[in-house]
Amino acid sequence: MSKTWILVAHRAGARLFESGGPGMGLRRIEEIPHPEGRLENKALGSDKPGRSFDSHGVGRHALGKEHDEAETVAQAFAHKLAAHLDNARAKNAYTKLVLVAEPRFLGMLHAALPAHTAALVSAKVEKDLGHVSDHDLPAHLGNAV
Repeated sequence: MSKTWILVAHRAGARLFESGGPGMGLRRIEEIPHPEGRLENKALGSDKPGRSFDSHGVGRHALGKEHDEAETVAQAFAHKLAAHLDNARAKNAYTKLVLVAEPRFLGMLHAALPAHTAALVSAKVEKDLGHVSDHDLPAHLGNAV
C-alpha cells in the first residue's frame, strides 16, 4: 500500500502528516517544534563581526558574515528535517513525499535531502501553511496529495 508523507514546515517548526491517497484525509503523525526559528538576528548573534587589518597599509575593516544568524539557524533546521525524513525513508515508512514550505525554506529543505529521499518527492507546495489548522490543510494542498 502506498503511503504519502506530507511535511508542512516553516522556520519555527514542522508538522508531519500521512495520507493513504486522494480522499483519504490526513493524519498527523508528528510535530517538530523549532523555537529558535522565531528569534530575530539580534537575539541569535549578539556579537558584531570581527575586525581585521587591511592587507596593504594600516587601515582596518569589519569582517562580513557569509549569512545572517537567522539564515544559519534555518539551514540547520532544514538539515535536521532532511535527516529525519531520510531515516524514515530507510525504514520504508513512506513511498511518496510532499514538501510544503515558504519558497526560500523549501529550497533549503530540498537541497538538504539526500538523493534517495529527494527522489521520493512527488510534489512541492511553495506556501507557508504553518498557521493553517490540520482540518483545513487538505483544502490548501490542491492536487499535491
